[in-house]
Amino acid sequence: EKTSGRAFAAILAISKPVIAVIHGFCIGGGMAIALTADLRIAADDARLAIPAARLGLGYHASGVETLVRLVGPSIAKEIFFSARRFRAEEALARGLVNEVVPKASLETRVRELANGIAANAPLTLRSMKLVARELDAPESKRDVAAMRASIAACFESEDYREGVRAFLEKRNPK
Repeated sequence: EKTSGRAFAAILAISKPVIAVIHGFCIGGGMAIALTADLRIAADDARLAIPAARLGLGYHASGVETLVRLVGPSIAKEIFFSARRFRAEEALARGLVNEVVPKASLETRVRELANGIAANAPLTLRSMKLVARELDAPESKRDVAAMRASIAACFESEDYREGVRAFLEKRNPK
C-alpha cells in the first residue's frame, strides 16, 4: 500500500499534463493509475472497474477521495458498491473518462491531443495544473502564494508577450 501510494503521488506531482490511454480492461490498480492522470482517453473497447467490494478489499481513502472528486459521491458509490465493469460509453457518461474513440484511432487521437497541449505555453499548463491541485485541497491547506507566483510567472513570460502579439496580428503564437 505504501509503495502504490508513493507511485500515485509521483504521478500526481508531475508538473506537465498526464494523459491516461485506456483500452481493454482497466480494473483495480489500473483504474487507480488512470484516476491520477489529468485526462483519460478511452478506446471503445475499454472496460473500467474497481472490484474491491467483490474481493473484500479495503480501499485506501485517498483513492476513494480521488474518485469522489472526479465523479461525485453518488457515482463513486455506484462504482464501488456494484464492483461491476463499466463499458467505455458508460464511463464517459459518468465522468470517468474525458473521451471515447474507436480503438483503431486511439493512438492517433491521443497523439493529436498531446501535440495540441504541447504547442501551448508551458508555464500556463504548469500553472493550471498547480492551481487545480491547490483548489482541490481544503481551503486552509492551499498554497495561495504558490498559486499567485505561478500565475504571475505566466504574465511575466515571453510566452505571454508572444501570445498577445499573435492575437493582435491574428496569427498562431510561436
